[in-house]
Amino acid sequence: LKVNPMIKCLPIVFLCCSIQMVTGQITTPIIKANFGIEADLSSNYFNGTTQLTGDDWFSNGYTGSGQFVIDTTGAAAILAAYISNPATRNKSFSRLMRQAPYTVVNNKLLLDAVFHRDYHGDDSTVFASGSNKNGMTPAMWSCPVSQGIPDKNDILDTYTHVRRDGPNATDSLWMFGGLSLENTTGSRYFDFELYQTDIVYNRSTSSFQGYGPDAGHTSWKFDAAGNIISPGDIIFTAEFSSSSLTLVEARIWVNRTATSIAPVTFKWAGDFDGDGSGATYGYANILPKTAGTFYSGIQSNAATWAGSFALVRVDNSVVNTYLARQFMEFSVNLTKLGIEPASFSNNACGSPFRRVLIKSRASTSFTAELKDFVAPYRMFDYPKVDAYASTIYYCGSMPSATIEVFNPIGTSLYNWTTTNGNIVGPANGTSINVNAAGTYYVTQQLHSQCPTFAKDSVTILYDAVCKVLNVQVTDFTVDADGVEGAIRWNANNNEGAASYMVEFSTDNKIFKNVKTVPASNQPGSATYNLQTALENTGTVTFYRIKIIEKNGAVKYSNTVVIRNSITATSAPFIFPNPAKDEVWLSLVSPTKTSLNIFVNDIAGRYIKTVKVNVSQGANLISLHQLALQPAGVYIINIAGNNATATQKLMLKK
Repeated sequence: LKVNPMIKCLPIVFLCCSIQMVTGQITTPIIKANFGIEADLSSNYFNGTTQLTGDDWFSNGYTGSGQFVIDTTGAAAILAAYISNPATRNKSFSRLMRQAPYTVVNNKLLLDAVFHRDYHGDDSTVFASGSNKNGMTPAMWSCPVSQGIPDKNDILDTYTHVRRDGPNATDSLWMFGGLSLENTTGSRYFDFELYQTDIVYNRSTSSFQGYGPDAGHTSWKFDAAGNIISPGDIIFTAEFSSSSLTLVEARIWVNRTATSIAPVTFKWAGDFDGDGSGATYGYANILPKTAGTFYSGIQSNAATWAGSFALVRVDNSVVNTYLARQFMEFSVNLTKLGIEPASFSNNACGSPFRRVLIKSRASTSFTAELKDFVAPYRMFDYPKVDAYASTIYYCGSMPSATIEVFNPIGTSLYNWTTTNGNIVGPANGTSINVNAAGTYYVTQQLHSQCPTFAKDSVTILYDAVCKVLNVQVTDFTVDADGVEGAIRWNANNNEGAASYMVEFSTDNKIFKNVKTVPASNQPGSATYNLQTALENTGTVTFYRIKIIEKNGAVKYSNTVVIRNSITATSAPFIFPNPAKDEVWLSLVSPTKTSLNIFVNDIAGRYIKTVKVNVSQGANLISLHQLALQPAGVYIINIAGNNATATQKLMLKK
């Protein structure tokens, strides 16, 4: 369905009472950085007519060079499920930017984008009725398990996109935001709050974790001359009347004393709101130092196409169009405002923020009661380079070997170096060939004008006479089926092994032999399959492979954990529970990644965050940081790209 929106807009002024300055702002359809701000979602379509250029959120089939930024993979399946399984209409989901970060599209540098569908109706991401306000620490926000929300405050869909107005890392940085609410009448008030930390919302405990250190936020810091030392949290508050945008205000989180310093890149606008009149930290509003507009905004004043994922209303109906005044859109020039990385650092490729929390408010007051929210979603979380070689040990002869980037980004630049090895051929790209032992380093740049974003290394070992043959066990799995189990593993340099002993343990300390498997005569890589009875030892059982090499050397594989006859592939699992001296994390990951483990006490108060690195395959990781906590009951939340779980843990001393 293609609907030509008829947009009607009224001019407004922005009043800054503290400096007695009036600055006109844009409330008519406009294109910024080749992105349409006209309260419509369609690329190659602007202000009610088709055009051959112009990027936007989605494609509605209009022909032209304009591109859409949201990944629509699986949209057809989601829409089909809305019909075949109406319960799926209650689900929340997100979609990221379909282009790789730092892709140049129509001569503009695209950094990131997110579309998010919120829960609706009987909502599990809402603020409890009462005194939840901007300026409070997220630790004090009260959120019920589930609650209805007034239509005028009920968020349906949200959009966020950041790009530069050119192909260079130093071109003007623009942020675009979009939001739809259930109700279309009266004034609507909402905030886009941008955090420097990895703040998350835990639905099981109805609490926020991972917020900043300065009264629940991260504060902007300045030197005496007004130069920005480090960035902090940002909030854009927007207000729409029944006819048009009436205000977009920019604020940053600071110590109250910082407002006495004259910033180099922007100026204070006079307001400061924290948690009460005497708050040390709060949000201060700011304005650009140069004249002219720094934001634009508009709402749909006619029915508008709702995008590739349609729209689910509060009554659970699925429709293809937003109602008039149901969708609102705005843009902010972060460079003009003086709060983007290029404005105050030597790294224009730094992340301007890390998480986005979108909230609706009850009234125009910045400290009005908060209503609905979209749980914080991550942005600028680009994969850091992970170098990988399938074989890292050679003996007898040193063939040409390949080292590669395991998680390449198509737009990143990868450069390789070594001080004690030898690279054959080009030393850039996602892989290199080497023919000598040594350590090989790879650096990743997100853009040719960016500094190094991440580094990794791989060490290749070589033994000319094969004195010590390094037999490696990989892909070790234990698949349980009742009392029987299939134990599988691969062995590299298999010709160096005499036998493999499958061992089990009940405490990960004392292991006993299950069965000894003689090594096959196959050189190189060999696969082993063993069908055997599994030990039933209660809550968990540990399995490992003991490798006996021909030269008498002994080494061990990684450890696999079986719990209640289910392998660790089902979910992350922390044990023993109760625990005293040791705490372990068991999980299987499809990729090498990292996990954040958020620790809260039983009342939901944030204690600490533990970050652990996870290898591809089965993992058994010591969490000694948890074992050091005082005795008590803790809520442990595990969050990562491939694994999420929540578990209560009792510590005894």
